[in-house]
Amino acid sequence: MNLGVNIDHIATIRELRKGKTPDLVQAAKIVLSARANSIVVHLREDRRHIQESDLINLRKALKCKLNLEMSLNKDIVDIACKIKPDQATLVPEKRKELTTEGGLNVVGELSRIKKTVRILESKGIQTSLFVDPNFKQIKAAKETKAEFVELHTGEYANSKTKSELRKHLNEIKDAVFFARNLGLKVNAGHGLDYSNVLPVARINGIEELNIGYSIICMSIMVGLKNAVKDMLKLIN
Repeated sequence: MNLGVNIDHIATIRELRKGKTPDLVQAAKIVLSARANSIVVHLREDRRHIQESDLINLRKALKCKLNLEMSLNKDIVDIACKIKPDQATLVPEKRKELTTEGGLNVVGELSRIKKTVRILESKGIQTSLFVDPNFKQIKAAKETKAEFVELHTGEYANSKTKSELRKHLNEIKDAVFFARNLGLKVNAGHGLDYSNVLPVARINGIEELNIGYSIICMSIMVGLKNAVKDMLKLIN
């Protein structure tokens, strides 16, 4: 199982003082030196952390897979088409949310998402849809002709009881099986950390886990390279 590391919150620290450090390219290289498989960034419409210049610099400097999380906003789609990340993961976005709160409503926005997938794929950008582990949304994702779905693991990660945890873990397992049977490739992520990642990492059929916040938090204590290595040990 591969690990994609989201480095948004390294940019969050930089933006606190609008400075030049910490440097995102340097951070990405450290992440990759620890054997992570890809770099993930989210270019938000309000530019609260990642900037367009970051995407340009990362695209130029890195030879690994660059996964751009992005909304359906036309300006963001245009930027993606210009910079050409290896993968674009379409996510819902609310201006005031602290973090992504759930999966795309693919059923409700099917036409718009189909169009966006078509535009991105025409530029050679592999597409993934961030969806809840819900059969209707996954079935609709298949209709868009996206290659991947990324299953939202937030409800699992936020479970308060063991029974809740089991329920949401089983939903993820069932969703992986359903998506794979439809011919979709499957990634997963959101809210995963060092205490809850193991059961998800044991699910057959998930190709990559995308994890950011918990790794960046741990890096303050042990260093970025060690934080990535420790997560990879758990996944593997």
